[in-house]
Amino acid sequence: MANRAQIPTSNSALIAMIADEDTVVGLLMAGVGNVDLRRKTNYLIVDSKTTVKQVEDAFKEFTTRDDIAIVLISQYVANMIRFLVDSYNKPVPAILEIPSKDHPYDPAQDSVLSRVKYLFSAESVASGRR
Repeated sequence: MANRAQIPTSNSALIAMIADEDTVVGLLMAGVGNVDLRRKTNYLIVDSKTTVKQVEDAFKEFTTRDDIAIVLISQYVANMIRFLVDSYNKPVPAILEIPSKDHPYDPAQDSVLSRVKYLFSAESVASGRR
């Protein structure tokens, strides 16, 4: 178990968000928001003026921060940076694609769900079950 990724226990781990305004505001009202001493937030509100570069930078920042355990990203935003989301393979922080109010969830595009399906299909083939 020495090679397992560890979530810091001295401080509480955060949930980061990359989503539309309604989704982020809802989660902020639930108490998920954080602003640290350097005025860094744990969220990015994506609107029509947000560039793909800004989304990429936020994703890279959130996935490299030690204090973040989960990154929630709206699926339509994840599609903007699908190459980054699909190539991300670390267990912590976990990347979870969520639906938004204006964009329904499509399980066929969810990279985590695709990996789970692949693992279960490979496992059933390896054990001789179908």
